[in-house]
Amino acid sequence: MNTYKAYKFRIYPNKEQKIMIDKTFGCTRFVFNKFLSERKEKYEKSKIKLSTYEQIKELPDLKKENKWLKEVDSCALQKSIFNLDDAFKNFFRGNGYPRFKAKGEHESYTTNNTLNEYKNVKYESIRIDFKNKVITLPRLQKVEFRGYRNIKEIVGKIKSATISRDANKYFVSVLVEVPFTKPIIKPTSIVGLDLGIKDFIVTSYGEKLKNEVKINEKRLKGLQKGLARCKPGSKNRYKMKLKIQRLYLKIRNARKHMIYKLANRILKESDIVAVETLDVKSMYQVHSIAKHLKNLPIGDFLRVLKYKSDWLGKKVININKYYPSSQVCNRCEYKNERVKDLSVRKWICPRCGFEHDRDVNASVNIMFEGLKIYMKESII
Repeated sequence: MNTYKAYKFRIYPNKEQKIMIDKTFGCTRFVFNKFLSERKEKYEKSKIKLSTYEQIKELPDLKKENKWLKEVDSCALQKSIFNLDDAFKNFFRGNGYPRFKAKGEHESYTTNNTLNEYKNVKYESIRIDFKNKVITLPRLQKVEFRGYRNIKEIVGKIKSATISRDANKYFVSVLVEVPFTKPIIKPTSIVGLDLGIKDFIVTSYGEKLKNEVKINEKRLKGLQKGLARCKPGSKNRYKMKLKIQRLYLKIRNARKHMIYKLANRILKESDIVAVETLDVKSMYQVHSIAKHLKNLPIGDFLRVLKYKSDWLGKKVININKYYPSSQVCNRCEYKNERVKDLSVRKWICPRCGFEHDRDVNASVNIMFEGLKIYMKESII
């Protein structure tokens, strides 16, 4: 069985390579917008749905009309059309209608790894040399990179590479197809996790893990005010925008570090992890918690926890979102309706008299419910 794994590196292109990357960003954006406009126009006028391969056949003629498209990687242009097709597939699944790409927003392009031959010598278009810290990419040739100091080589076949720019820093994400056999582990431990706002994670052991990433709201607000005062198109506006991008990049990196650290620690200590299923989209509609919720990477944490558990052979069990974990006493199973009020942080069970911490009680109930689900699945 094979699966896919991505490795992300920071690259340091020279001046000529930066110009080529910027040209490719512009060309892929042009192709995406051109064919999106064509699809939209054809469907509105005559209800004709263009396929991806029909539009790819139009690329040679488009290159003749716009000769500057020949300067960049042809695979990147084709991949831009496939990305457009993916956007329409997501639209039919219920997501928003594909939008036109704007300059300066989420700039990236993807190129495929192809097998080439030169003077009877076969080679791949994307190659990584960890010894010299150099990655070879189509049109860019050799580019210096940093990252993964403990890896000496990548096991598997390189499929594609995505070059991106964020806060004027350049990155490449290499997608690799690797052989994978899921480890079989006999579970011996289980933990329940309650995800919240006051404490990011509360475990069934009674441990409370807070959100370690603090956002300097005052600095961010000041930078955004400064950006609003700058004249559109001026150098000062560009500098101010770059400062904001760097601040957001720093926040994202800190969150990513925290998420992976917590996920690794939880999966190292437990074989089964039971978590509540949260409707994050609906939670954002509640005005009192929406502001606090935007600073909590709940969705990203659950995603990382799930994929890491698959790699390690561990199990993540999702509890029904309607299960009243906070209201039920984990000792006598008495249901206290009064605890629906989020302001109630501690309560005493009227039946058994045990004093509960709201979040710890919820995590213990989630653990027991997860154990029930696991036992039912094991019997079946």
